[in-house]
Amino acid sequence: MGNAPGPKPTGSFIPPAITTTEQAFARFDALPPVEIAFMLGAWTGESVRTGHPLDGALEAFHWHGKRFDSAEEVHPLVFRTLGGGRTCLEPRAMGPGLRLSGRVPIPTSPLAGRLFQLLLPLFSTRRSGARLRMTRYRGVESATMQYDHLPINDVFRRVDDDTVLGVMDLKGMEMPFFFLLRREGPDPSHSVTIP
Repeated sequence: MGNAPGPKPTGSFIPPAITTTEQAFARFDALPPVEIAFMLGAWTGESVRTGHPLDGALEAFHWHGKRFDSAEEVHPLVFRTLGGGRTCLEPRAMGPGLRLSGRVPIPTSPLAGRLFQLLLPLFSTRRSGARLRMTRYRGVESATMQYDHLPINDVFRRVDDDTVLGVMDLKGMEMPFFFLLRREGPDPSHSVTIP
């Protein structure tokens, strides 16, 4: 995968005190907004644990992050393949699981993650699955990723030059899901596999 260093850790951003939705929103609301141009590029992702049913689930299924090629061409679900590459998942494939996440426990065992990786070729796509728009959320206008075929908006706020805090707002989901995105470097090994 090359010798390029990974994203710089932000260290002070996620203190142990963030363990609830209220605490995550307090941190989110204190952060400045971002413009669409700021989001362009490839990003690695991780959950911010707040007790949400999705906490750790994406990582268990080998979620890598998101890729923003332009405001109109966004790949919201980039996953690591069994061979160590990257592939983009068709977001509609995740829709049923997201709708059930509050009612049915999501399996997060290593076996479940490997089985998911085996199925990735069935759900991989070359097509963009979202777009970026400026929207107003909690009184602030900021860059927002809008899924093309799911009622989901991911709203971003700036932590530093290479990190954003995102909140997934899914219609019908009582608790919002928080996550971090960290900008990837220019290393060509970060490119996504075309299925």
